[in-house]
Amino acid sequence: MHIHILGICGTFMGGLAALAKQAGHTVTGCDANVYPPMSTQLEQQGIRLIEGFGEEQLDLQPDLFVIGNVVSRGNPLMEAILNRGLPYVSGPQWMGEHILRNKWVLAVAGTHGKTTTSSMLAWILEYAGYAPGFLIGGVPLNFGISARLHGDKASDFFVIEADEYDTAFFDKRSKFVHYHAKTAVLNNLEYDHADIFPDLAAIETQFHHLVRTVPGIGRLVVNADEASLQRVVKRGCWSEKESFSAASASEAEWQMRVTEGDHFEVLYRGEVQGHLQWNINGAHNRMNALAAIAAARHVGVQAATAIEALSKFVNVKRRMEVRGEVNGVRVIDDFAHHPTAIQTTLDGLRRSVGTRRILAVLEPRSNTMKMGAVKQALPASLETADLVFAYGALSGKDALGWDLAEAFAPLGDKVKTYHDLVPLVADIVAASQAGDSILVMSNGGFGGVHQKLLDALQGLNANVSATAQVVTNA
Repeated sequence: MHIHILGICGTFMGGLAALAKQAGHTVTGCDANVYPPMSTQLEQQGIRLIEGFGEEQLDLQPDLFVIGNVVSRGNPLMEAILNRGLPYVSGPQWMGEHILRNKWVLAVAGTHGKTTTSSMLAWILEYAGYAPGFLIGGVPLNFGISARLHGDKASDFFVIEADEYDTAFFDKRSKFVHYHAKTAVLNNLEYDHADIFPDLAAIETQFHHLVRTVPGIGRLVVNADEASLQRVVKRGCWSEKESFSAASASEAEWQMRVTEGDHFEVLYRGEVQGHLQWNINGAHNRMNALAAIAAARHVGVQAATAIEALSKFVNVKRRMEVRGEVNGVRVIDDFAHHPTAIQTTLDGLRRSVGTRRILAVLEPRSNTMKMGAVKQALPASLETADLVFAYGALSGKDALGWDLAEAFAPLGDKVKTYHDLVPLVADIVAASQAGDSILVMSNGGFGGVHQKLLDALQGLNANVSATAQVVTNA
């Protein structure tokens, strides 16, 4: 089959393209932003890319057009497809019908931690010899790729990051309803995606749609500490259910007992299953690990094996990734894009660095952030930082719809706000000193600010070594 993918350079659609190619399909695609690294990755796999959405692409005569949710009515190629009555389908639906059919699908859903938890789960299955396929919205450093059909042998198992964002302009259900998971992790649930959901209750409804698709022989792995998820499950549950919790007094089947730093014992129904010693920071990552261990047990991986696997887990690109260090100052990249994620990331880093300073650099860039739906929670989420540098574009697609300085005013003298990267970089470098960690948080490229900071710290013409690594105990 020849498929032509509209919006191919997005993380999900790019991964879908790679899987389709690996499955033996002819794949072409187009997007408005065809540039590295995604363009390079796709072209290396023999996937032809076209810049823009010109209707002349109909001349390719594919068997099917696969539509990403970046495409809307008015798109010239989409309008031509509709006018000519040509066959098209959404990316998630194609994924469900052509890649996931007849697979044991392990889907990881939640406002936060989907990418990390999916990566942990895929690595556990790989370590246990299951050779799973996966599609993850980031690059797990244990694998070095974001998507594959299967490992070194054919596999019945597939791990997928299950996003609650809507499917396409013609299908407003969440993506994850198309995946037909047999194992579904409900990791957490807060208000997000203000551009498509009016309130938390609307997202809870979508999560319950996911619950409705899990078969009776399937299993939900649910965070018992989240009231929102308890409301979701109380609407109806037709499959097995196990819960996990950070609270030792909880009635959850899976619990943890923190021993030292970020190390912890894993307990199942009160019995110690093993002790996880690793170099991953933060309470949120301990919960991610517990969820992954519980999910892996559903397919037969013993907890002791999962714990051993996670002791060798190397995290995900852009999750507390050290981009470089100059004169004792580390520049760290993190994908944090929601107040809760910002706070947990900072708390984890604080545990690592102790009293040494943290310079937090934030670009509120997600649609929820740009709309100001959670701006009131931002100052409190940044309290752990010693200095805060906030950046917001004044124009273009990433422009904020609210006043940056006013929103961050509760932080007082420790915050500065910017609309230009040049003074932002200059002021951060001027404020930095040996021992500092500069934590850059954005769900986008942030104008290449990470390398700009490293270059400025070293000197404009310096040759800075910025080999990626994962934050370990400082």
